[in-house]
Amino acid sequence: SLKVCLVLLVANILRIAFWFGKFYELPLLVQSFLMIAVMIAMLELCLRMKNQANLPPSSVKRFTDFNPSEFWSWSYFSDFLQCLVVMGLVTGLATYLFVESGMFVESIGTLSLMTESTLALPQFIKNYQSRSTKGMSVKMVLLWFIGDSFKTLYFLVRASPFQFVLCGSTQTLIDILILYQVISYDKVRE
Repeated sequence: SLKVCLVLLVANILRIAFWFGKFYELPLLVQSFLMIAVMIAMLELCLRMKNQANLPPSSVKRFTDFNPSEFWSWSYFSDFLQCLVVMGLVTGLATYLFVESGMFVESIGTLSLMTESTLALPQFIKNYQSRSTKGMSVKMVLLWFIGDSFKTLYFLVRASPFQFVLCGSTQTLIDILILYQVISYDKVRE
């Protein structure tokens, strides 16, 4: 979805800025650049699929309209790219100006990684509200759990900044909660 792309793009732009204030392992920095590239490609694909039905000129939404109610709902890929450039420039400028402030650096690191770590939270809430996990399997959620557990272990073993450990732990906890939902809601269906 476009919103997942937004969350991951913002989280990874902030994570790159975090690196300038608190160096962490190069592979994690490279992962952020790769994630941005993948999310831009995914964004383009989502928009292409969405816009296959030609939009009437009256429904065209542009970044330069600066309409907050239409944020991240623009009609053209170029508008999303413009927004990302602005986000990158503002984040870069703020980082340049405040990189010596430990509080600023720790804050962007925490904001970045906690934003990413709560990505599955809307799924958990949706499952809870509907009392259903239709379309989700135990195997899929177990794979999320295993991946996030290994990632958290990696962060601990490699002495990554605390924010990475907090992010991995939060993701693992949400995975456990969703796994519980899949198992318990599945029993209700039977």
